[in-house]
Amino acid sequence: MNLKYGIDSRPSVGPLLLYGLQWFVLAIAVVVTSLFIAVGSPAERVLYAQKVFALMGAATIIQALWGHRMPIVVGPAAVLLVGIITALASQGEAVNTNKIYTAVMVGGVAVTVLAAARVLSHLQRIFTPRIVIVILMLIAITLGPTIKNLIFPAAEVERHTFALWLTIAGVPAMALASHRLRGVLKSIIIPISLLVGCVIYYAIYGGFGDVFARYTESEGSLLIPQLEFDGSMIVAFLLCYVALLINDVGSIQALGGMLSTPDTDKRCGRGVAITGIMNVVAGGLGIIGPVNYSMSPGVIASSSCASRYALIPAGAALIICAFVPSLIAVMSAIPNTVIGVILLYLMGTQLAAAFNMLITSKSVLSFDDALIIGLPVMVAMLFGAVPMDVVPAVVRPILGNGFVMGVITVMLLEHILLKKR
Repeated sequence: MNLKYGIDSRPSVGPLLLYGLQWFVLAIAVVVTSLFIAVGSPAERVLYAQKVFALMGAATIIQALWGHRMPIVVGPAAVLLVGIITALASQGEAVNTNKIYTAVMVGGVAVTVLAAARVLSHLQRIFTPRIVIVILMLIAITLGPTIKNLIFPAAEVERHTFALWLTIAGVPAMALASHRLRGVLKSIIIPISLLVGCVIYYAIYGGFGDVFARYTESEGSLLIPQLEFDGSMIVAFLLCYVALLINDVGSIQALGGMLSTPDTDKRCGRGVAITGIMNVVAGGLGIIGPVNYSMSPGVIASSSCASRYALIPAGAALIICAFVPSLIAVMSAIPNTVIGVILLYLMGTQLAAAFNMLITSKSVLSFDDALIIGLPVMVAMLFGAVPMDVVPAVVRPILGNGFVMGVITVMLLEHILLKKR
C-alpha cells in the first residue's frame, strides 16, 4: 500500500496538525455518542463527560507512543455501553453505580492479566468466527431498546413525529453518503451528521441557549465513593469484556495486517494491556472504559497517512476539551433524538460487518451452523425483555442482560451442545 507517511514517520507541524484534526473529529464523534448514559444532575453529567474526554485523550496518546504504537482511534466501548445500560435497568429505582464501575475495574484487571500472561493467541481457539459474528450481532440488537428510547423519548411525545421523519430521512442519507463519498469526507460522515441533525433540531424547536445554560457547570466526585463487589454483576461484565477483548485484538491485528507490521503480535499484547489498565482507571473514575476502534484502516486508506504521531494532537485536544466545561456543554446539548438516529446507523453498520464476516469466513454450511448463530440472537432478545420482578435480585445482572445470555448460549452451542467432532 502506497502511503505518504508510514507508521513511524513524523510529519512536519502543518501536516501533523491537519491529520490530527481528522482523528480528533472522529474521536469526538465516538465519544459524544456514548455520553447519554451519564446519570445525575446536568452538572454531574458534564463532569462525567469531562472525565471521559480526559481518559480517551490520555489513552490515545499512551497507545500511540507506548502501547500498540499504531494509528488507531480510542473511544468508549460499545459493549460496555450495553453492559452499563442493562445493569442500570436491572437495578430499577435503587441505582448503585458503585457496583457497576467496580465490575468495570475487575474486567480491566482481567484483560490486563490475560495480556501480561501472553495467552491471547490461545484464546483464538475459543473465539471461533461464529462466536465473533454472534457477538457483533448481539451488541447491535441489545442496543435496540435504548436506541428506540433515545429517538422517541417518553418525556417528549409531542416531538415523536419529527423524530420519525428524521429517522426515515437521516439513516438512508448516511447510508447513501457512505456509498458515494470517498476519502476524508467518507471518514467524517458521523460528525457531519451530528452537526446537521443538531442544526435541524434546534432550528425547529429552539431552546439551545436554555439547554446550554443547564450544562455549563460541573460538579461531583472525581472517583467512585467506594468499591462494591457484586458477584453476578462482575460475571456479567466479564462476559462483556470477552467482546471487548475480541474487538481490541481484531482492531490491532486488522491494522497490522493492512500495514504489514512484522511485530503485530507484540504490538497487540502491549495494546491490549494498555486497554486493560485504562479500563481499571475508568472504573475508578466511574466512567465507561475505552477500546481500540476498527475504523482506522478506512481513515488511513483515504488520507495515505499511517503515522501514529498524528494521534498525539488529537489526544491532546481531547484532554484540553475536558478542561473547558462550556465546550463540553455544547456537546452535551446534542439532542437524544439525534444521538439515537446516529446509533441506529452505526449499529446497522455493525450488523453489516457481522453478515460480511459470515460470508467471508464461510461460517454457515449446515442447519446446525445457522442454529448456532440464530438461537443466541433470539435468546438475547427474550432475556432483554424479561420483567425484572420475576428474576431473583442476585442474578439480575446476568439473566436480565440479553447480551450476556446470548454470549453464554453461543458458547454452549459452539463448544458443547452442537460441537462438531
